[in-house]
Amino acid sequence: MGPTMANRSMGGRYTVQDKIGTGGMAIVYRGLDEVLGRTVAIKTMLPQYANDESFAARFKQEAQAAAALQSPYIVSVYDWGRDGDTYYIIMEYLRGTDLKSGIRKHGALECRKVAQIGSQIAKALTVAHNHDIIHRDIKPQNIMVQPDGNIKVMDFGIARAKNSHLTTDNSVLGTAHYVSPEQTQGHDLGPTSDIYSLGIVMYEAATGQVPFDGDDAISVALKQVNEPPMPPSQINARVDPALEGIILKCMQKRPEDRFQTAAELDHVLRDYLSGRLQAVNEQTAIVANAETNRINRGGRAPSNTGSLTARRQNTGQLSGQTTGHYRTRSATEAELNRKHRRNVAIGIVVTLLAIMGIALGFFLIAGRRSTHVVPKYEGLARDEAIQQIEKSGYFKVGTIKEDFSSEYAVGIVIDQNPDAGNSARDGSSIDLVVSKGEEPAQTVTVPELKNMTAAEAEAALAQVGLIAKASDPVFSGEIEKDRVASQDPAPNTSAKAGATIIYRLSKGAEDLDIPYVVDMTQAEAESALQTAGFLCEVESAESDVYDVGYVSSQSQTGKAKRGTTIVITVSSGSSQRSIPYVVGKSSYAATSDLENAGFYVDYSYSSSSDVPSGSVIWQSSTGSATRGSTITLTISTGPDTSSSSSSSSSGSSSSSSSGSSSSSDDSGSGSSGGSSSEGESSSEGGSSSEGESSSEGGSSSSSESSESGSGGDSSSSSDSN
Repeated sequence: MGPTMANRSMGGRYTVQDKIGTGGMAIVYRGLDEVLGRTVAIKTMLPQYANDESFAARFKQEAQAAAALQSPYIVSVYDWGRDGDTYYIIMEYLRGTDLKSGIRKHGALECRKVAQIGSQIAKALTVAHNHDIIHRDIKPQNIMVQPDGNIKVMDFGIARAKNSHLTTDNSVLGTAHYVSPEQTQGHDLGPTSDIYSLGIVMYEAATGQVPFDGDDAISVALKQVNEPPMPPSQINARVDPALEGIILKCMQKRPEDRFQTAAELDHVLRDYLSGRLQAVNEQTAIVANAETNRINRGGRAPSNTGSLTARRQNTGQLSGQTTGHYRTRSATEAELNRKHRRNVAIGIVVTLLAIMGIALGFFLIAGRRSTHVVPKYEGLARDEAIQQIEKSGYFKVGTIKEDFSSEYAVGIVIDQNPDAGNSARDGSSIDLVVSKGEEPAQTVTVPELKNMTAAEAEAALAQVGLIAKASDPVFSGEIEKDRVASQDPAPNTSAKAGATIIYRLSKGAEDLDIPYVVDMTQAEAESALQTAGFLCEVESAESDVYDVGYVSSQSQTGKAKRGTTIVITVSSGSSQRSIPYVVGKSSYAATSDLENAGFYVDYSYSSSSDVPSGSVIWQSSTGSATRGSTITLTISTGPDTSSSSSSSSSGSSSSSSSGSSSSSDDSGSGSSGGSSSEGESSSEGGSSSEGESSSEGGSSSSSESSESGSGGDSSSSSDSN
C-alpha cells in the first residue's frame, strides 16, 4: 500500500487499512467504517480512469445502479464518492476465495457443484437483468466463494465502462477468455451475453481449463467468434451429458440459440440438480452431438467445421479469407462432408418422424383432455399453496418434500413441478418442495489467533469455515503492534461454521504516567505502581533521610510503557553508627569492637610508661560516624628504655648535692630548720639528709611538728641556736 493511502480517511468516514488486491482498473483495500464500526472493502479507481470525465460520469451512474441490486448472491454496495482526485466505492467485505483461485488449486469441480455455482450466478444475473444492468465481465475472478460454499458476484456495472469495446491492452487478456462473440465484434449486448460468459465459467469449472486460449486477446476473441468449443466430456470424462448440454447451449455463437433469460437457465440447472431434467433444447443437442462425433473421428477439434462454415458463409460473418480456405479443400474431403451432412439430415428427419408418431399414438390412446397453465406456488406458505392447488379445480396435490434453503424461510415453497407457466392436463399432480430452513452449520473449533497478523487470522478462520471481523485495536504490553491481541470467542472453543469471530489488533504498549512513590511505605509504593499498570522490583539500602521501610528512590519517573518494571529502593535505616570507646583496651579487643560496629581500623604506635604494651593509648574519633568510616588507633609499645637510663643518672647527682647542702646548713645555719614550717618540700629536704630508710618517718615527724605549731618549732630552733 502506498504511503499516501495508509490510514487515509475517505469521505471523512472510511479509514483505509491494508491492500487486498489490484485489478485492471482499480485497487481494493480493506477498511473500517468509523460510523458503524464494520469492516468494508474500499475500491479506488486508478488515476488514468479517474481523470477521465466521461468515465467518471459513467462510474457514478453504474455505482448507483449497482447499489440498488439486492440479492444474497451479489456483493452489496454501501456507498460511493470522491475524495480529492480519488473515486471510491464502499462494498461489503467478503471472506473466502475467488472461483479462479479455487479451480487453479483444486482442478475441475464435481458436476453437481458446477450446477450449484451456475444456478447461484444465474440468480444474481436475474436480479441485475431485471434492473437493466448487463454485467459484461462474468468470469471466475469476479465470483467469490464464501466459507459456507455460497457465492457472491462482484463488480456489477463497473466492467461496462471499461469493456465497452475490445482493445489490445494487456488488461483485457483476462476478460477476452470469457466475452461473448457479439461483445468482441462490438455488437449490441443483452442478457444472453452474460449467459454466454456464464457458460464459459461453468465450462472451466467442469474441466479445469478455458475453452479458448491464445497468445493474446485478439487471437482468443477470434476463436470465440469462429470456433466451436471442445465438448467438456472429452476433457473430463466425469462430465455427464445433461450438464454438458446445458453448458454448450449457453455457449452457442448466436444469442438466439442460447437460453434467453438467466431465470430460464437457473430453472434448468435446478431441474438438473433435482434429477428432473429430461433434455435440453433438442436442436442444440443434435448440433452438439454432430460436432462431437466429427471430433471423435478426427482425433482433434478442427478450427472450423463444414456446417459452421456453410452457415457463416450464408450470414456473411466470416471473412473472404476464411471462406477461401475451405474452398481449397480436396474434392474427397468435400464429398465426405456432403455425405456426412446428408446422413445427419436423414437422421434428423427419421428421429422427428418417430417422435411425432409416438406423440400421435399417445394422443389417440389417452384421448383429448383440456390443459391449463400451472400457477406459481413458489414463495407461498405450504398450507396456502396446498389450498390454492385444491381450489383450482384442475390440479391435485402431489408429493411434498422438504429441503434445506438459505433463500426461503421454513415452511415456504421453494420449488414446484410442473413449473409455473407450463401447461398441464386436468387432474395433474403438482409436486412441491418446502423449505426446512438453512442447512445446519457444521461445528468447528475456533483456532488460536494470538500474535497473528490480520491476514493470517482471517486465513486461519476461513480455513475452518469461520468469518473474521476486526474490532477496535487495543493496547498491549505483550503483543507487538498490528498483531492479534485478543479474540472472541476464545480459542479452542466450539462454534458453528459461518459464525463470526471478532479479533482485536494490538496498538503496542500504552504510555502511562509513572506514580511518584518516594517517601511511601514499600506496600503503598508497590500497590500504586501495580494499579497504574507497572511491575515493581524492590531493592534495599541505608538512608540518613528516610526511615526504615520507606522508599528512598525509584528508577523512573514521567511516562513509560504499560508493563515496564520500576525499581524502588527501600530504606534499611540510617548509615550513622556509634563509635565504641576503646582507649585502654588491647588492640585485638578494640579492633573487634570497632569492626562489629561497622568501621574500618587503622593503627599507629607510640611508647608509653603509663599504658601497657599492646593496649590502645588514643583513638581518632569518638561519638558517631558514617558506617564504613576508618578509625585510627594508637597502640602502646611500653616505656621508652632509653629515657629511663638518663633519669637514673640525674637522680644520683641530685641526691649527692642535697646531702652536701644539708650538711652545710646543719653546721653553719639554723634557718633550714625554720623552713620546715613551709610544707612537705621542707620536710622532704630534712628527711633526705637522713637517708631513704627514714624518709617517710622524718616526713611524718616533720609534718606533725609543723601541725603542732610553727611558732613553737621556730622558738625551739632559735633557742637551740
